[in-house]
Amino acid sequence: MTTTTPTGSILSVDQNPDAMVSIRRVHKSFGDNEVLRGIDLDVRQGEVLCLLGPSGSGKSTLLRCINTLETIDEGRIWVDGDLIGYRERAGRLRALNAKEMAAQRRHIGMVFQRFNLFANLTAVENVMEAPVHVAGRKRAQARAKALELLDRVGLSSHANHYPAQLSGGQQQRVAIARALAMEPRLMLFDEPTSALDPELVGEVLEVMRGLAESGMTMIVVTHEIAFARDVGDSLVFMADGRVVETGHPREVIDNPKTDRMRQFLAVRNAV
Repeated sequence: MTTTTPTGSILSVDQNPDAMVSIRRVHKSFGDNEVLRGIDLDVRQGEVLCLLGPSGSGKSTLLRCINTLETIDEGRIWVDGDLIGYRERAGRLRALNAKEMAAQRRHIGMVFQRFNLFANLTAVENVMEAPVHVAGRKRAQARAKALELLDRVGLSSHANHYPAQLSGGQQQRVAIARALAMEPRLMLFDEPTSALDPELVGEVLEVMRGLAESGMTMIVVTHEIAFARDVGDSLVFMADGRVVETGHPREVIDNPKTDRMRQFLAVRNAV
């Protein structure tokens, strides 16, 4: 398929109809800094893809592009068959407006490094917020679902606690429940344990492990090598805005094929 890119140039791209997420030749720059340099990826339904790479490699920017928090300069992204951020008409791409992008974002859950909970709302109220005010669900229905999700992440006894009364790990688990409350087709995790004290990391990873076992499609930016190796179905190593190495996590981690991946693992193992 040959189409016009967001920048107006002609580009040959094809969506993988069997993939939940298809990313084709995606470029993104901030001023003169080219952060993404032609990313191609596919993520199957129910797959856990782990993104590894040094700081500044473009991992978080890629997640933000998938979730329409950033607009791409070139290429295409599809999620569950929907072209993200744009609509095609007569072979040309038109940028969606803010309302249209918000509608797409409702089907993609995202968990950030920082928890970003509303300090004046309890845990259950934080989880209810989007279903009530974005999806228009009745409060009683949203509350029942929120309590169910808090139980799923092991926090049913903390439903009426405010964020200040919760540990960092508990706050991140509330953030995961909040993302799940909109019943997303895809979950994005942007280094969800990086802001946590080491003793709290395990409780968050255990919730993510449970999501993976339930069949949730997930893209996880992480430096947790053991999690990627044990839970991931596929691994992508990025550096300098490019995909450097891909494969099954155990294969890539145990037998890296590139010097850049070997260097990265050596540094991580030395920490």
